[in-house]
Amino acid sequence: MSGAHGRHAGGAHRRPTATDWGGPGGAEWGPPEAPLPEAPAGASASTKRAGRGRGGGRGDLGTEITASLVVFLVALPLCIGVAVASGVPAELGIISGVIGGLVVGAARGSTLQVSGPAAGLAALVAETVMEFGVAMLGVIVLFSGILQIVLGLVRLGRMFQAISLAVVQGMLAGIGLPLMFSQLYPMTDAKAPGTPFENMAGVPGLIADTVTDPQALVAAGLGIVTVVLSFLWKRLPGPAAVKKIPAALVAVGIGIAVASLPGVEVRTLQVGNLLASVDVPGPGQLAGLADAGIITAILTFTVIASAESLFTAAAVDRMHDGPRTRYNTELIAQGAGNTVAGLLGALPITAVVARSSANVQAGAKTRLSRTLHGLWLLAFALLLPQVLALIPISVLAGVLVHSGWKLFAPEEFPKMWRQDRGEFAVMTLTTLVITATALLEGVLFGLAAGVVLAALRMSQTVVRQHIEDDTAKVVMAGNATFLRLPRLIDALENAAASGKPRIRLDLLGVTHLDHACRSQVEEFVAQQRGAGVRVELLMPELTATGTRSVPEGRGMGRAAVPPRPESPPVSVPVPVVAAVQVPTGSAGPGPDAEWFYLDTRPMPEGVEEARAGW
Repeated sequence: MSGAHGRHAGGAHRRPTATDWGGPGGAEWGPPEAPLPEAPAGASASTKRAGRGRGGGRGDLGTEITASLVVFLVALPLCIGVAVASGVPAELGIISGVIGGLVVGAARGSTLQVSGPAAGLAALVAETVMEFGVAMLGVIVLFSGILQIVLGLVRLGRMFQAISLAVVQGMLAGIGLPLMFSQLYPMTDAKAPGTPFENMAGVPGLIADTVTDPQALVAAGLGIVTVVLSFLWKRLPGPAAVKKIPAALVAVGIGIAVASLPGVEVRTLQVGNLLASVDVPGPGQLAGLADAGIITAILTFTVIASAESLFTAAAVDRMHDGPRTRYNTELIAQGAGNTVAGLLGALPITAVVARSSANVQAGAKTRLSRTLHGLWLLAFALLLPQVLALIPISVLAGVLVHSGWKLFAPEEFPKMWRQDRGEFAVMTLTTLVITATALLEGVLFGLAAGVVLAALRMSQTVVRQHIEDDTAKVVMAGNATFLRLPRLIDALENAAASGKPRIRLDLLGVTHLDHACRSQVEEFVAQQRGAGVRVELLMPELTATGTRSVPEGRGMGRAAVPPRPESPPVSVPVPVVAAVQVPTGSAGPGPDAEWFYLDTRPMPEGVEEARAGW
């Protein structure tokens, strides 16, 4: 009988190359934070630029300025709309947008990703403001930023990549769904009832009230036009130059025109002095850190803002072929932005997909475009604040309804169902729990569900049992963990109930045996031997943690195989077949029994050739 030995696929071991990391030159999945090598002395400028990757060279100044204006036009209505949806003055949204451009935009980390106040955090901010007040928002954002900097310094930025995609999509859907329903009320100049389920249940009454109020109908019409434009603007026929204007800005223009008509009385944005809106946290606000609710809010903002920014970074990296994001550096940049935003009492900052994609599509190549967009926001807010007061609230609500739909992404649910129904369950549960409770609770529940699903799938154990002559045999292979303990117990009990004088337990195919399963097997063997049953136990050689070991210099069932020599070996040991030496007349293996284990690993290169020459 021979072991299952053979040549290792792929031959000799080789040093991994750049392409082994995936992506162009290994840039995307390469070793984290690895700097690009410097060009040799005397290399030409073109050679040095080539090292940056396609799309990552020097950007044209005119293109960078044009791209910054495009991003500014996209960011302006979003900054205001997110602030309104968050229950804070519109000026705070603009301040956060300025910080996202001038502070985060100027920092290294991601080249083309654009940051600012995000719709994904609007519901969380609104809940926080409702519970603790606007004054405490600055403290929460400030210490969230400090935590982000610490996480980046200890190089935990890539930790956020180790999260199930189903949890991420469920989180985004759980943010988008309540956001849509909450903004249906401002679209008709009404006030939302409160919780997501209350907002959903109140939609029929909202429709009934709207159709009986002419001014509410006008506001609703502006909101609906905004949503329709957001979906169809790029598909409408027209000059390409016109299509570059963001749909949200077109909707704002239409809204301002309609709101200025005689007899139209829709609610418009109330804008104050930008500098007067700055609220630096004082000792009274800092004393709130003793509140457990404030600490929980800080941790929630830190986790959600960091995750959203780094998930967005991964998405933006797929949009272009320039330099990849340095996750730890980007996390520090996001933390710096939130620290400044907290000191000014503004909204939390994250990376935003809408602005980032607009930046990439506008042809930006460097950080200049995203930095300049913050400068344009600041200049507009300081020099033309009266223009902001003309924007109807319903138009901004329509912009956020569209953002909520994009976050919800209903097409992802059937796609996930077709790909993986287990992950579909995790995604759906995450969305429902976020909607029913809060963002942090839902994300934690989704992470726990993802871990349970992974544990179940990792615990793939095959247990076979059959009767052969006077022996009841149980064969087990795979990862034997406590999750599969009921199946193991059933097999052992059936073997004992067979009434055969011998029981053979073959666990040689087990690659991991946790403490619970090992204890169960050992207890079963002891009980059966005590009852006079002859038990043969074949166990693999495992480490203290229960994982199959590969000891240095020897195999798990064969003599030591020497390193491959320079010349053909003279002799090679023969693998030992699994066997049990049982003393004659004994009811089972005694304390001095000698065990041999079958080695199923591939034969090292060179051994087969030597055996062929025997």
